[in-house]
Amino acid sequence: MAGGKQSARQKMINLMYLVFIAMIAMTASKEILSAFSLFDKKFENANELAVNSNTTLLKGLEKQAEEKPNEFGVTYNNAKKISSLSDEFYTFLEVQKKMILDKGGYAEEYKEKGLLPAEKMDKGTVLDEAWFTGDRLTKNGDEFVARIEKYKSDIRNVLGEDVAFNPAKETLEARFTTAEMKDKDGNNQSWLEYNFKNFPAVASYTKLTAMQNDIKSTEANLYNVFLGNTVDEVTSLKNYTAIVIPDKNAFFAGETFTGRVVLGKYANVIPTKLKVGDDELDLNRENAIDSTGAARIEFKVGNVGEHDIKGQFTFSEKGQDLPIDFTGQYVVVPRPNSATISADKMNVVYRGVANPMTISFAGVPDNKVRASGAGLKPAGNGKYLMNPGSGREVTISVTATLDDGSPASDKKTFRIKDIPQPTGTISGKDGLVKLPKRNLEIGTIGAKLDDFVFDLPISVTSFKVKVPGQPTVIVAGTKMNSQAKSAIGRARSGDVVTIFDIKAKITGNSSYNLKGVSPIAVEVSN
Repeated sequence: MAGGKQSARQKMINLMYLVFIAMIAMTASKEILSAFSLFDKKFENANELAVNSNTTLLKGLEKQAEEKPNEFGVTYNNAKKISSLSDEFYTFLEVQKKMILDKGGYAEEYKEKGLLPAEKMDKGTVLDEAWFTGDRLTKNGDEFVARIEKYKSDIRNVLGEDVAFNPAKETLEARFTTAEMKDKDGNNQSWLEYNFKNFPAVASYTKLTAMQNDIKSTEANLYNVFLGNTVDEVTSLKNYTAIVIPDKNAFFAGETFTGRVVLGKYANVIPTKLKVGDDELDLNRENAIDSTGAARIEFKVGNVGEHDIKGQFTFSEKGQDLPIDFTGQYVVVPRPNSATISADKMNVVYRGVANPMTISFAGVPDNKVRASGAGLKPAGNGKYLMNPGSGREVTISVTATLDDGSPASDKKTFRIKDIPQPTGTISGKDGLVKLPKRNLEIGTIGAKLDDFVFDLPISVTSFKVKVPGQPTVIVAGTKMNSQAKSAIGRARSGDVVTIFDIKAKITGNSSYNLKGVSPIAVEVSN
């Protein structure tokens, strides 16, 4: 926003960006997730308009270079370099967005509807796995930050040491800073972790689109500087835009709205009056004005939904009051009062199996959610394993700490079922099987679970064989012993050999007693 005249549309784009980018700090209710999708679309539309506008500006520089080569020749070449560098960085961010859609499984729906499937993009697994490992960044995470730094460095190299470009360089650094951030507890966090770790995919995707908008704004700003469309920054405050920056962009019903109203580029100018709606705020209250000239605004938020903020920032210039109107928006979301508890593969939990579960609390990060229940163990990032014991039901209790420090809780009861009865097999076949004697003698006895949600490895330990007219033979393992083969050798064509009392166990979990394996009937074909 440094220098250059801006249309009302561009001012609104800038305002929309600053107001809504704070929403990435929120985990997602349905309303907030949907809002991200809508604003991503608005940013995309704004980016398309910016491309056309920047193309016009670049053509203007080209014309000036043709008419005044001594004055604009070098400038036009620099503008083309800016365009090339910006296009490369814009494409790089587009690749990151495509990764979110492809790996998250959202690409097809986005392509069909033209809008992000926001409510499905409530987890940030794709970027979390790509950019973070433990307390460190992955190679891809380091490369992403390095790519931002390269873009800034390349732009600064094009601008050179001319002091006339210092305001533009400051704006460039502010827009694409990767400096460490402090979380609300005062702890240092890397810029990438602060802005992207554990955030919903829709929020991260929108942030990347907003960064693309920053690229286009940077291009426009520099082209205007090259064209001489800027005015000395101290000439008039009319060239600044009043911006609303909430401390967060969505609030629980009944909360106090807190935020700041600032002039673009954070001019060190003290306001003389501040009004929000029809109410004038006391500028003498504690922390009303900070060192940058930003004024804090406070008021009770409205009902659930989107709300507009309108007011007036007044400054003194050349002995006269200069009022500057501002507008903004904020979103009020309901306080969460229920947790989301779901088994990843079923509606019940099974005894003898480590049942994977996802447990979360709407609007609350995973590190502030605690779940407990008999046999429940955390596996990290909202994932748990449930190994139910005896009984028919197990209850999982969930507690969460909200942003304001207040607690919330919920619980859910799951039915416990035993693993179903396995089906006996010979050479992979079950039920009534027709085999020659030789195939029966060399067949392998096994057991399987038909249509079970888990792929459990089952090992047969013993079985019995009954040939008509012959005594029952007990066999250890999975293959016929010599006694069984001898009995089978006396069978006649058409005889039905029964393999029954098959004993089996789950591989790796011998303590669990499977239900009896169903028998196998084999008709001798010769």
